[in-house]
Parts: sequence; C-alpha cells; structure tokens
Amino acid sequence: MNDHIQPDGSDAYEGAHEHDHGALGDAEFAEFMELAAEEGFDLEDVEGAIEAAGHGPLPVLAVVGRPNVGKSTLVNRIIGRREAVVEDKPGVTRDRVTYEAEWAGRRFKVVDTGGWEQDVLGIDASVAAQAEYAIEAADAVVFVVDAKVGATDTDEAVVRLLRKAGKPVVLCANKVDGPSGEADASYLWSLGLGEPHPVSALHGRGTGDMLDQVLEALPEAPAQTFGAAVGGPRRIALIGRPNVGKSSLLNKVAGEERVVVNELAGTTRDPVDEMIELGGKTWKFVDTAGIRKRVHLQQGADYYASLRTAAAVEKAEVAVVLIDAADSISVQDQRIVTMAVEAGRALVLAYNKWDTLDEERRYYLEREIETELGQVAWAPRVNVSARTGRHMEKLVPAIEAALEGWETRVPTGRLNAFLGELVAAHPHPVRGGKQPRILFGTQAGTKPPRFVLFASGFIEAGYRRFIERRLREEFGFEGTPIHISVRVREKRGKKK
Repeated sequence: MNDHIQPDGSDAYEGAHEHDHGALGDAEFAEFMELAAEEGFDLEDVEGAIEAAGHGPLPVLAVVGRPNVGKSTLVNRIIGRREAVVEDKPGVTRDRVTYEAEWAGRRFKVVDTGGWEQDVLGIDASVAAQAEYAIEAADAVVFVVDAKVGATDTDEAVVRLLRKAGKPVVLCANKVDGPSGEADASYLWSLGLGEPHPVSALHGRGTGDMLDQVLEALPEAPAQTFGAAVGGPRRIALIGRPNVGKSSLLNKVAGEERVVVNELAGTTRDPVDEMIELGGKTWKFVDTAGIRKRVHLQQGADYYASLRTAAAVEKAEVAVVLIDAADSISVQDQRIVTMAVEAGRALVLAYNKWDTLDEERRYYLEREIETELGQVAWAPRVNVSARTGRHMEKLVPAIEAALEGWETRVPTGRLNAFLGELVAAHPHPVRGGKQPRILFGTQAGTKPPRFVLFASGFIEAGYRRFIERRLREEFGFEGTPIHISVRVREKRGKKK
C-alpha cells in the first residue's frame, strides 16, 4: 500500500485537489494513484497529467485592432513562437487563425485577426468585420492600438463594437519601446476602455504585465458550458468553404428562408443562431452562412470565411462540414475539417449536391475521400442535397451518433484490461535495444475523449495511431476526435 492512499481507500489529496481528477471519481482516482505509485511514477507528475488532460474547452482571447498596429507580432509573442503570419500578402489564405497559448500555468486559445492588409470593403468595414467575427468567439479581447499614432476614427469604431459586445477588454498600447513612449500610451485613456498597457510586441517589453491582466479578464472556464442545461438544444456549426451550400442547407432544414443566400463576402452583420426543429428535437444551428465568394472580393473572402468558421466552431458542440460533392475535395475543405478536429468538436461530413453526380464522379469522389480525408474516416457521413432536401432525415442520426461518441467515457478498469491485452498481443517495436511498454492509462476527460497513457519509454507516433485505431474498434467513439497524451516514467523503482 503506498502512503498516498488512506486505509479506508479515500484519497489523501481529497479536498485540496478535488477539481484535479478530470473525469475520474474520487475512488477511481485513489485506485489509479496507487497503481501509479506501484509502477514508480512521480505522483505529482501523474496528477498534473490528469489535470492537464481533463480540462474542458479552453477560454478564448481575441486580438483585434486596425492594420499595422502589430497584432500578429503580439500573437507570436503571446504563443511564444513565430507562427502567425506577420507580413501577409493580400490574397494569401491563412492556414490558421486560432492558436493555443499558456501564461502563468493557465492555458487559453488566441484568435488572431492580424495580417490582412488589403482594403477589401473599405478599411473601416474590413476592420469591423474582422473584429466582429473574432469577438463572437471570444471570452475576452485584447484591443491593440498604435501608441505612436494615437486613437484614430477606425479605433473609435472598434471601441463601439467592443462596448456593444460587452466582453472584457484589455487595452494594449503597442510600439512603446522605452519610457519616453509611455506618455503617448497615456493619451489612450480617452478611448474609455480603462488603463492602456504600454507594450512593445516586437521586443517583449511590458507583455508580461499585460498578460497578467488578460488572465484576470479571462474566465477560468468559458461561459459556454456544454450540456449544462438539461434538455437544452445542442449547438451545431454548419461550416464549409464559400459557395458550398450552407445557406441553402440551413434554409432547407428550417423549412423556410431564414438566411439570405446571396450575400456579399465579409459584410458586417449580426450573427443569427437558428433554433430549428429537426427529427423531433430542437437544435441550435450556429450560423456561418453569408460568406460568399465574388470575383472582385475573392482575395478577402477566404480570410473572412476562416475567421467566421473559427468563431462558429468555438460556439458549437458539433461541426457539420459541408463539402461540394460535384467538385474535387480542395485544400480548403481539408483545412476546415482540420480546424474542427483541432478545436475538439464532434464531426459530421455532409456531401452536398449528391443528386447531381453521375457514376463516374461518384467513383472518383470515393477515391478522393479515401486519400484526402482518410484521417477522419471515423466521422459519420451523409450524402445530401440542399436543393431538393434529399436524405435530410439522415442528418440527425449522424449528429446524434457523433455527440454520443464525443461524450463517451471508458472506466479506468476496463481501459487498462483492454490496454493489457493490446500490449501483450501487439508490443511496441524494439528501438535501440529497448522495448517501451504502455503500463496503464486513464480517460481524463470527454467532449472530446482525452486519454493519458503512462509508459516505460518513448512511444512512437505510429504506435499511438495504432492505439487510437484499436480504441475506436473496441469502444466506438464515432464522430469524435480522440486526444492521446503519453507520460514516460523517468526512472524505474517503486516509491516507498
């Protein structure tokens, strides 16, 4: 018996660490910690791993402001690596607009709206559209202003948007490279958003103090708590590249013209979440329609679409990705699917315009799905027609199956019995004269399922994928991404 488990089987950490158990109950957690001690793991490390994997959705921080104030530079500073595109060329589709960051032990997501310099709709409208989409997704906002230039009319317009949204705001006075620039920053009190935080995103000056303020503004957990209201409508994001038929599909499932199908790309509008009766239940469709590709706006449309999609996915539980079956599967389709998977949402793939396909196109589409979307073969698939309403009745069962997989949890005892059989039948390949073994594991969270496995050595990516495949075969997990993290025992030997 290790000294962290009480004689009555209760957890010695109980009380102080009640919230750290992830999805494990107290008794299950105590049993698991005993197993970890027997295998020679550091118990604090084990507890930290369960806590890290057991988190729910991360709070979201949006970084907004007009062009050339240093938003992308600040995002790179916050996430600690050069990932956001700093010198963006008009028309270049950005791969990502959402990043994960950590400060003072707190993790959160950052939505970047920097880097789009082209005057697509008139500069004020462009900035407003960017800010609106980002604020939609956010729990708190960093508003970046160039302290050297001072507050402009465009900045004032963004302030009005922020006031209307009612989200907590941290005012960042950027480009303050030394004490002399702090006087410039103080002029920004006039914006009425509270204290301006003087920062040099380029050199890192003042960013720590600003991030401390950001942590105060961010909630511990996002306001959007999934499944909190018993019987409340589940939230579905209907996403896909421009012109794929999202508006038409939303109108078809609603049974009426709820969304304007012919809308300009990137125009500022109030988002509408549609409550729709479908399959005997009420669902909340998080609106992503209205981003349309036009020739004269083509360059900006993809960028606005990705911002809009990121906002919708953050608000939803299920992402229904609409793909035009008549066209080849594009890089943009794959990016949108990846965005939903990385956000950890349940996933359904809906192939639209199915009624227009001939036998030859169907044959080639199946090959494309196999090669281009093989990594999400676990997602339920429906072949629909937004125009005629064909196979709409299959949408609800697919969504329900994905939600069920998303919320599935495997008890620790059953998981370890499965892992023991798996490792015995298919051991990890020997590398450098050593054969690492998975010793035990637990499912620390759901929505999506998150597993922590504890091993005697480094587990290769191929073997992790094999474990994921076998987990799906054994326990289902249809329609949900699975997160697997592996903790390696530093040195052998039981703790006394």
